[in-house]
Amino acid sequence: MASRKTAGKTLNLAPVLDLNEASALHGRLMSLKGSAIVIDASAVERVGALCIQVLMAAARSWERDRLSFTFARVSDAFMATLKLIGVDIDHLLAKEIRQ
Repeated sequence: MASRKTAGKTLNLAPVLDLNEASALHGRLMSLKGSAIVIDASAVERVGALCIQVLMAAARSWERDRLSFTFARVSDAFMATLKLIGVDIDHLLAKEIRQ
């Protein structure tokens, strides 16, 4: 598991993470490569499977680089979609929001 020592840069996700947003999301993530990252998904209203795939691939990449990749805040809609498609991010959630 990646180190959680460094606070990191924050990436605020768009309210709609659909097919059109996937490439932009990938670009924003790659611009933060090499530093710890904190994801704020609190504004997400809709998220598609492709954007979830981009986020999970990034989490794996950060883990390989031994850098922190954490979800600091998540919306109910974001979590509901993750559960619906069978993706578990509990290990990536900040301690304050773990249930």
